[in-house]
Amino acid sequence: MKLIAVLFFCLIFSGCRTIRPPGHIPDGKVAVFIGQDNATIHAYVAATGHVPAGFMTYTSIQDMDGVDDWSIDRGSGKFNATELIEKYPGTALQIGLYMVDALKGTYQGQYDHNIDKLAVWMKEIEVPVFLRVGYEFDGPHNHYGPRDYKKAYIYIVDKLKAAGVTNAVYVWHSFASTGGVDISEYYPGDDYADWAGISYFAQPQDLMQPMVDFAREKGKPVMIGEATPQGRKTSHGHLVWAGWYQPLFRFVEANDIKIISYINSNWDIMPMYAGQNWGDARIEEDEYIKKAWLDKVGEGNNW
Repeated sequence: MKLIAVLFFCLIFSGCRTIRPPGHIPDGKVAVFIGQDNATIHAYVAATGHVPAGFMTYTSIQDMDGVDDWSIDRGSGKFNATELIEKYPGTALQIGLYMVDALKGTYQGQYDHNIDKLAVWMKEIEVPVFLRVGYEFDGPHNHYGPRDYKKAYIYIVDKLKAAGVTNAVYVWHSFASTGGVDISEYYPGDDYADWAGISYFAQPQDLMQPMVDFAREKGKPVMIGEATPQGRKTSHGHLVWAGWYQPLFRFVEANDIKIISYINSNWDIMPMYAGQNWGDARIEEDEYIKKAWLDKVGEGNNW
């Protein structure tokens, strides 16, 4: 199956799906991606009628599952990236590459077969793929050391480029939720980070600002690689809209964020997140939220 990359990037709150080079978004535009498991994504499109600019999903350097097959369900749903772009032609992908406890193995060649598999697949699909290499590099839950992280990141990018991959956009993605971390120690270099990324959950916005400022200094566009109203339920309607969504959109506009990757999941029913009070983030669960969301990001709209 082949899709032409020039069919993608102008569904950016405006309905057009024409792309320029991979990763390019016109000035004044913002793209919305929806994640994160296939069933949740299909339910969102069916309930809202909104096909976003792209979809977010995951794989791991250890298994490389969920790209051209169905992933193992580890308690947060099943992924299949190929199924998404076949079902929704003209969309792009944003993929989080899990690398916990595998950094040294990566740059020592232990997972070369999986990098090769990823390269073959990316060249076959020919749609833009925003690859978050070792996403949330500064998150304490990942326990990445800066030296090993940079070496593994650079190793993967070099391997994919050497294999002839041209539709990848390499994203350097910060957890942006803990203070006191010198993110510059993790920076792989201007030639390796095409974009910068942050997570946007329930943390204060000032924890996100250092990454945004660093990216601005480097001339790198910024995406919100993961966003969800953590600890809230969309069924609370206008209260959660005013308390989480409106501040999100103001942050996006104030900081020229180019992509929002929204996780439209009911976290509370997922075994992986049971008892952690992540809430229910499904847009379609509340008519007020759904209408306000589509008024903001639906096709035909523009920021």
